[in-house]
Amino acid sequence: MSSTQPAVDRVRVSAEPDWYESAGISLGIRVGNLVFTSGQAPIDAEGTTVGVGDFEAQARQALANLSTVLTNAGSSLADTVKATVFVTDITQQDVFARLRAEHFPDRPHPAESFVEVSSLADPEWMIEIEAIGLVR
Repeated sequence: MSSTQPAVDRVRVSAEPDWYESAGISLGIRVGNLVFTSGQAPIDAEGTTVGVGDFEAQARQALANLSTVLTNAGSSLADTVKATVFVTDITQQDVFARLRAEHFPDRPHPAESFVEVSSLADPEWMIEIEAIGLVR
């Protein structure tokens, strides 16, 4: 016996301009009341790296991009339930903790993984953040 589940629509999340369109990547995908973001890098709307060599500036840009994607999907930083933060230098954890407190002040705080990697897609990037947000 087999059961058939109704199809759940996957809706692409974009921005204007869409900084990942040329790479063939969605900024995010909304499925039901959840939005799954791609890793948000420290780039501006034209795809130029922001804050080369400055972890805090790059983290702020990645968080701003994350906020834009979540908002465009009907969610927000406040509705984030899970975040994964990839960094190239784990010693920046204290800097990110301060920024996390600014950007995610509400309780309960999102679940988070903070992971050091040897490199990201662009060698100038020091951070990339992906998240799952709730659409209310």
